[in-house]
Amino acid sequence: MYSNTHKIRVRYGETDKMGFVYYGVYAQYYEVGRVELLRSLGLSYKSLEDIGYELPVIDFQIKYKKPAFYDDEITVVTLLSENPSSKLIFNYECFNANKELLNIGSVTLIFVNSKTKKVCSPPKIFLKKLNSL
Repeated sequence: MYSNTHKIRVRYGETDKMGFVYYGVYAQYYEVGRVELLRSLGLSYKSLEDIGYELPVIDFQIKYKKPAFYDDEITVVTLLSENPSSKLIFNYECFNANKELLNIGSVTLIFVNSKTKKVCSPPKIFLKKLNSL
């Protein structure tokens, strides 16, 4: 449906004693991919929050294939492959500079009304932006 690519340089503090990118850091890399995908649509998390929506994560999955190391440039490919309902599912692939697959994953978020804290449909502006692609 829609995808975005973003590059991230591995910082020293994101590596473990073995020199690998610490496994938990990929949740942050995936978040950067998500934020940049929304930004590429002309939206931001802040703009969605400003109109009364929250997007909590309800599921995070990752399968590691190869490690990344300090100072590597990682390409995060973020894909929105399904029409959103109350759920928004992002799929990810991370590659190193040699285009080797490092990991694949997915993150599921839900739309929540910030006042009622109840699950709701996506905002019309979000659907309009997606449908205009």
